[in-house]
Amino acid sequence: MLLAMVVIPLPPFALDIFFTFNITLSLVVLLVVVYTLRPLDFSVFPSLLLIATLLRLALNVASTRVVLLEGHQGGDAAGKVIEAFGAFVIGGNYAVGLVVFFILVIINFVVVTKGAGRVSEVSARFTR
Repeated sequence: MLLAMVVIPLPPFALDIFFTFNITLSLVVLLVVVYTLRPLDFSVFPSLLLIATLLRLALNVASTRVVLLEGHQGGDAAGKVIEAFGAFVIGGNYAVGLVVFFILVIINFVVVTKGAGRVSEVSARFTR
């Protein structure tokens, strides 16, 4: 299903449903993690995190395709969720949106770099 989302162009309505599901899944996982008393009570967390990450990557590719192909048709051409998030983040000012975009890019770069380094450290400990 994730591969189909990457290859086949999704209609805006399907993107809205998948984005809503993704946000809901994230909130549910966050609440479960916060209220779990012992780590072993939520032992499915690594697998769930992997699936959620793959879903987000597929949504990123699918939404980027729709925005680039259909974005000239108006703000809601890529779906209501993307339009609402864009209006919330940018607030009608493209300079603010550009600054926020660069901040998010830097944060993502740092998180991915640190995360990849941490994963390699942990995997090196387990391969001894």
